[in-house]
Amino acid sequence: MIGSRIAAVGHYQPAGVLTNEDLAGMVDTSDEWITSRVGIRTRHIAGPDEPVDELAAHAAAKALAAAGRTPADIDLVLVATSTAIDRSPNMAARVAARLGVPAPAAMDVNVVCAGFTHALATADHAVRAGSAGRALVVGADKMSEVTDWTDRSTCVLVGDGAGAAVVEAAGENGIGPVLWGSVPEMGHAVRIEGTPPRFAQEGQSVYRWATTRLPSLARQACEKAGLAPEDLAAVVLHQANLRIIEPLARRIGAVNAVVARDVTESGNTSAASIPLAFSKLVERGAVSTGDPVLLFGFGGNLSYAGQVVRCP
Repeated sequence: MIGSRIAAVGHYQPAGVLTNEDLAGMVDTSDEWITSRVGIRTRHIAGPDEPVDELAAHAAAKALAAAGRTPADIDLVLVATSTAIDRSPNMAARVAARLGVPAPAAMDVNVVCAGFTHALATADHAVRAGSAGRALVVGADKMSEVTDWTDRSTCVLVGDGAGAAVVEAAGENGIGPVLWGSVPEMGHAVRIEGTPPRFAQEGQSVYRWATTRLPSLARQACEKAGLAPEDLAAVVLHQANLRIIEPLARRIGAVNAVVARDVTESGNTSAASIPLAFSKLVERGAVSTGDPVLLFGFGGNLSYAGQVVRCP
């Protein structure tokens, strides 16, 4: 059995920025109301001519360049998304076509906000089993396309973007064992459904579950990697709400870790949120090569998945 590692990461956000002040002109809200409840100040919004696969391809191209690899080096493409409007071709095939990846296995992973960590675990398993040599793992969502912009409880939350990682075989395993699961009876708590599809959630139910159950689950992910929470250099949780992220990081016990707070400038980008925040930490030098970083996603279904990775 061989190991796998993240060779490089990359991210992309559309140029359009929507501020809290902009939203106050659209619905009954204010900057103070939004920041006090969710901590978000701005979010990036894609235009009508910027589809999900375009966001994903930009992030993937940056990750490939950072890894010093070309599309021809990739034999597995996994795209985590819950905003693929068409059933076929899937986003992974579209991204592969945009990049010129010649003959990859191409699969979408729809686990909503926990999609990237599920896809990363799937790539890790495929590489370690020998069925893939090098994988491109992308989290990308265009939440603005499934948002009711008259609903102030949800429209203030969302943003668009993508993050990506190149996963490849390694002598030692740089991606820890995944801890994943779901709470099926709470699957209704986060939804993207209907015609046209619209995002809705039961915010208080998600908040209560996340703040009571997630700390122990995150610690279990650390245990699977053979680490204590205080060994972590960084914690990258799904960027849903700053009022969830900050207390969770404290309850996990990651006292020496940098905590990703990208939600303040990007909003909730669903499957993109973890790779987007992680890539920004790497880009600005907040973490160093080899540092242990906890990635933990949670959200729709109600699904969760987390693992400790070594920083590229």
